[in-house]
Amino acid sequence: MNWKEIEHQMYTMCMVADGDQILLIKRPDYKGFPGYLAPGGKVEFPESITDAAKREVLEETGLHVKNIIFKGWDEYVNPQMNVRYMVFNYLADSFEGSLLADPPEGELQWVSRQDAMDLPMQDWFKRKLPLFFEEGTFEIHSVWDEEHNTEGTSKTRVFTKI
Repeated sequence: MNWKEIEHQMYTMCMVADGDQILLIKRPDYKGFPGYLAPGGKVEFPESITDAAKREVLEETGLHVKNIIFKGWDEYVNPQMNVRYMVFNYLADSFEGSLLADPPEGELQWVSRQDAMDLPMQDWFKRKLPLFFEEGTFEIHSVWDEEHNTEGTSKTRVFTKI
């Protein structure tokens, strides 16, 4: 298939950390992707991917992140719909501002990294959460099974210096 026949959608996610604490959004069921996850969203044209990550954190949390580090990407390929979703992931350990009193995507909570893994969250987010804190960058490639509305094959790689 010609790559021009594939729809490409780009998203960001930015894990905000303060020491051992990470900022997560407790997303309600009615918004889709319920459970805990990090701030993020669509990349708007023509903004840069990094600017999109910073904007999404600000819109969803009220925090201005600084010194963000690119941690990796995950992509979800849907052959039945000819769509490739790409998520560019960042880590921010420096920020300014105050948390929003009424955040648009759900309740904001600081939780310890260790406790976060016990919270209810989507399997795709639970898989990549520890990767934000590992050395190097990561790639997750998943094929979506549209017919069964489930993730099919998936492969995770971490790239580090030898």
